[in-house]
Amino acid sequence: MCFHSKQSQSAQELKHRFNAEFKDAAQFKPSVYNAFQFPETPVITHVQPHEIQLYQWGLIPFWAKDDSIKKNTLNAKIETIHEKPSFRNVVNNRCLVLANGFYEWQWLDPKGKQKQKYEITLPDNEAFAFAGLWSEWVDKMSGEVRHTYTILTTEANALMSQIHNTKKRMPILLAANTEYDWLSGKALIMQNDRLQAFAV
Repeated sequence: MCFHSKQSQSAQELKHRFNAEFKDAAQFKPSVYNAFQFPETPVITHVQPHEIQLYQWGLIPFWAKDDSIKKNTLNAKIETIHEKPSFRNVVNNRCLVLANGFYEWQWLDPKGKQKQKYEITLPDNEAFAFAGLWSEWVDKMSGEVRHTYTILTTEANALMSQIHNTKKRMPILLAANTEYDWLSGKALIMQNDRLQAFAV
């Protein structure tokens, strides 16, 4: 799974890398993100493919009565998104979740009492995009419109199986030249072979 990521590049660097304009560049600050704090992070949606927006991590389906579901929708298994009620209505709402690293903890004993933290990046700490789905939700009490997302996960590759050695899952990192294919509805192509991990 993926619950901790980072985006340490500037708004200008992201604009150049993804050929997109920031909607609210002044609101963006490079950071390390903890999904359980439901941060707003930079994304690009299929509706606005040349605009970087800040969406909240933790997808809230349009039908949700309140936002409590978001703690259970931080990730979505690619194998089951067409079945799960939280995701099946937004499978065509594709997005790129912009990052340049994420973190996993390797269990060093059977019960996970001892763990080793790893930072996973691409070479030269370059920016990449997780495959994601997004949703628009209206708070029935306040009328506030909130845009939220989930990161898609898949079976871990050889490297991530050694690190995420309990559930053996990993987020889907899109190959750079197929990011906009993903937004336009085509099949996803991952770039697992370029991942590198560092104990931190």
